[in-house]
Amino acid sequence: MVSIDVIGIFLFIFGAMVGSFLNVCIVRMPLEQSIVVPRSHCFKCQKMIPWFDNIPLISYWILGGQCRYCKEKFSIIYFLVELLTAVVFYLMYVYFGLSKFYLPYVFMMSCFIVATFVDFAHRIIPDEISVGGMIFGLIFSFFIPEMHGLQAIAGFDWLIHLKSLGWSLVGVLAGGGSIYLMGLLGDMLFKKESMGGGDVKLLAMVGAFLGWKLAILTFFLAPLFGAVYGLVEKIRTKDSTIAYGPFIVLGAIISLFFGPPIIVWILNGYRL
Repeated sequence: MVSIDVIGIFLFIFGAMVGSFLNVCIVRMPLEQSIVVPRSHCFKCQKMIPWFDNIPLISYWILGGQCRYCKEKFSIIYFLVELLTAVVFYLMYVYFGLSKFYLPYVFMMSCFIVATFVDFAHRIIPDEISVGGMIFGLIFSFFIPEMHGLQAIAGFDWLIHLKSLGWSLVGVLAGGGSIYLMGLLGDMLFKKESMGGGDVKLLAMVGAFLGWKLAILTFFLAPLFGAVYGLVEKIRTKDSTIAYGPFIVLGAIISLFFGPPIIVWILNGYRL
């Protein structure tokens, strides 16, 4: 008899709903528009989208990715963000279960999704995502000291929780500081801005959630992927500037799931 993972199905559906909200953030935040009002509407005919045409994943498929009224095509990105978020919510559940790690890291991943799509489209990372995410990372770290390898012995141990918050703050400084210093060095070498402030704040956010060790690992991993993409874009478009945020995100995801063994491997002299 095949067992049905009800919780997994629920989190997949809930993730798709969150993805619908992330789409609003991706579209409106770069334009400095409210993510609350007005309701979802077609940008061409301006008609409000009724609830039955705004069901995550399903409505896009039923309507063929177009407005019911004016037949304006909607970007496939809307569908992809909803699907990606749903898959992330499910896979994070598979990996972490319903442990205390699930909520902070699924929140972080949601911020990563918005940052990635906005940076690719507009070459900016909204402060609402990076700075707001950083603040939530500090809050999560205070209440969940296990995020930084600490364990309260009994009840609510203020010392342990404050220590966890301290390590989160160190992560913020290590993440943001490392990429800020690299940007200063790049500015001097290339005589132009080489690193955006959004990237600095995004890596600081990573440090708030993952701590200083994994933030530094992310700092070193991101250029490995960014350099390859940058070389391809340089050949394709002759433009040497790239959206760097997505590669910080990629480095952070690798650090989250594989960071500790990678650090051990490096400290052991790259020996297996």
